[in-house]
Amino acid sequence: MSVETLAPAVDMDVLHGRLDALVAINPLPPDGACRLALTAEDRAGRDQFAAWAQAAGLALSVDAVGNMFASLHGARPDLEPVMSGSHLDTVATGGRFDGALGVVAALGVAEAMKASGKTLPRGLVVAAFTNEEGARFQPDMLGSLVHVGGLSVSEARDTVGVDGICLGDALDEIGYAGPMPPGAITPSAFIELHVEQGPILDAEGLTIGVVEGVQGISWQEVTFEGEANHAGATPMRLRQDAGRAALALGDTLNALTAQIDGLLATAGRIVMVPNLINVIPQRATITVDLRHPDDAALQKAEDCVGALAREAAQAAGVSHATRQLARFSPVPFDAGLQERIALAAEARGLPMRRLISGAGHDAQMLARTSKSAMIFAPSIDGISHNPAEATHREDIEKAVSVLGDVLWDLCCEESD
Repeated sequence: MSVETLAPAVDMDVLHGRLDALVAINPLPPDGACRLALTAEDRAGRDQFAAWAQAAGLALSVDAVGNMFASLHGARPDLEPVMSGSHLDTVATGGRFDGALGVVAALGVAEAMKASGKTLPRGLVVAAFTNEEGARFQPDMLGSLVHVGGLSVSEARDTVGVDGICLGDALDEIGYAGPMPPGAITPSAFIELHVEQGPILDAEGLTIGVVEGVQGISWQEVTFEGEANHAGATPMRLRQDAGRAALALGDTLNALTAQIDGLLATAGRIVMVPNLINVIPQRATITVDLRHPDDAALQKAEDCVGALAREAAQAAGVSHATRQLARFSPVPFDAGLQERIALAAEARGLPMRRLISGAGHDAQMLARTSKSAMIFAPSIDGISHNPAEATHREDIEKAVSVLGDVLWDLCCEESD
């Protein structure tokens, strides 16, 4: 199916001004921001989004875990709406575009549709999902997971963050526990615009990424328990050094990626207790992030990490325990929606390619209940989760135009 008409143009000055406003909430030089999920900074970002949506005349609703939806109603209320959006929370060292671009771009498309004066058959819902990053509460993509029924509201609310705060308490504190049941809005299709967060498009000089799917993700936390003792008075052979075990496990991950082709493995956080320069660690906790586009390979990697953790514990004379923080299988996106995105890019003469997402996204959760797909804009030098994250303005504007064309086309449909 081709995109028959180009969508009304989004006001790009307004879009970039909104990104500026979100960065200004809690800026990090040179152009990043920190809005951890359900903090005061996240509340400020949500308040901005709510104000923009209401000023645009969109109907705002919030569900029980804080997912926000701004709706432009269609002419046919019997038809399921189209949905687009992303998230407003960031990691602690967040960039300008990660998540926020998808929300403000979808909002801009909704405003352009409304300003056109034409009421399309299907409505358009702009979504901002809770705790996509998983930087404060695990698992990541928590809000969209609850939205599709993969996690209950009570389980989500009972989740304890890395700062010891319950998600439910944090949600109540910022005033964003809404009355709407999760999943009350089921879209006919979900399209998410995002920066690539990788180097492929930028390195190849391409403008649009047509995302075929998201690779599988496994997050594990391994805790080693030994005995604290004096660093100067305890012979090496008599130590029960939890830190040694954690460091040994982390050191083996690179070798594991050489054994399993396509595997990505990261030891993102190591915490020592008592964390003193002259004390042998009694406890050491290390996180392991594994990613692979094939589920069997991902499972093999998880099994290998389990064996490596046992070996590291035994060598250091300590015990260990492993906790699964998140586990999502690889997700393919809808082939028909991929083709629409490719045709929309072609219609505007924009160079593009198909690729797999290395990062997790809300779109992979929405794929459980709706047709879903993603559009990528290039990330300069592939940098993301970093205040230096950047994308050329013209690339942002071209990606937003493709998003608008696809959403307009989908909203014009009167049959599934």
